[in-house]
Amino acid sequence: MPASAPPPNKRLLSLGVIFLTLYIDLIGFSIIFPLGPDLISHYLRVDGAGGLLGSLLLRSNALAHAFGQDHAFAAVLFGGVVFSLYSFLQFIFAPFWGALSDRHGRHGVLLVSVAGTAAGYLIWALSGSFWIFVLSRVVSGAFAGNLSVVTAAVADVTSREERSRAMGLVGAAFGLGLITGPAIGGISSGLNLLARHPSLARFGVNPYSVPALLALAFCILNLFWIATRFRETLPPEARTRVREARIRNPIREILLLDNPNARRANVVAFVYSTAFVAMESCLTYLAAQRFGYTAFQNTELLCFLGLVSIFTQGYLVRKLLKTINEIPVLKLGLVLSVAGLCGIGFAGQPWVLYASLAVVSMGFGLVNTSTSGLISLYASPSEQGRVLGIFRSLGSLSRAITPLLAGVVFWAFSSKTVFVLGAVMALGALALSARLPRPAK
Repeated sequence: MPASAPPPNKRLLSLGVIFLTLYIDLIGFSIIFPLGPDLISHYLRVDGAGGLLGSLLLRSNALAHAFGQDHAFAAVLFGGVVFSLYSFLQFIFAPFWGALSDRHGRHGVLLVSVAGTAAGYLIWALSGSFWIFVLSRVVSGAFAGNLSVVTAAVADVTSREERSRAMGLVGAAFGLGLITGPAIGGISSGLNLLARHPSLARFGVNPYSVPALLALAFCILNLFWIATRFRETLPPEARTRVREARIRNPIREILLLDNPNARRANVVAFVYSTAFVAMESCLTYLAAQRFGYTAFQNTELLCFLGLVSIFTQGYLVRKLLKTINEIPVLKLGLVLSVAGLCGIGFAGQPWVLYASLAVVSMGFGLVNTSTSGLISLYASPSEQGRVLGIFRSLGSLSRAITPLLAGVVFWAFSSKTVFVLGAVMALGALALSARLPRPAK
């Protein structure tokens, strides 16, 4: 049996281990999601009166005033900058971790990456001041190479024929983790260790240390799981052909890709990701502004988005790829996304919002699975980590810059403008995809 198609028992076990590795990682990663506004408000109360933080807040207020908005908008804008830092560092470091795993194997690099992420969560748990919290985001972001390494491991243990269907499992794990994590974060945010043990404040314990400690616990669980169950997926002979890993500019790196098809598929994924992130970052603002949705109703809305995504990537796309190849699946996903984004932008009733969101989420599931599969299939076996690292890095870049830009457009113009522009970008991605060839299998 060829090396690219490992024995079925080993493959199924490996995919199950990979799925759980990614799921546990994403629970810890997303625990912080619902805490953003409260965390920013907390640190602004603690450190916002003077110093550099106070100066930055004044600048945010000035920018908010220029857009005719109030102080609350300044806090939202400033919070967006802080939380974009994590995604920006992912953008810088994801290709490094992916390329490093191409040279030294997935198992060891994954252990180092998860251990570094755990250190970031520990710093967060003890971040009594804003700048220690920022340090925790820097550490976590710099070590956030888990997704690119795990995705490369999926490519290692699957044949070319089943590659894209297996990538659907990655998407399903992502969606499931992004439902579970925020739920745990929201529930645990009400547990304040300082209420019963105020003396812990001298160690940096803060009102949001419990969610941080839970994220740390999931990280430690993942370390144990990887150490005991995650077998190496990249054989030594496949590593000898890989050039030495080093940090590069991911934008320059994509231009240097030898394979024009992998390069074009990455561009399609990046343009589409920008459109989807714009929708994702402004969805709850639109629901609150247009329909008066509460925080709980917005949580239900996001859970609905995640559930449809899990169904699409975990089941629907796998069925489609048994009968058609990745190119028509990609184009169908882009068409659905254009329709859904327009539907959200012009939604006048909550049911229209939900129906349009379902269409967008299905489109996202089809696009995400097919693009990751295409990029893996276009790349050679010896550079899976590097090329998929670029793919994940560009996704992080869209998450670093798009929420800020989309927020400015939302507040300065209108909610409708954000979603119409998103539809235009998805349409642009559809045009770019026209030149992608069917991958060889």
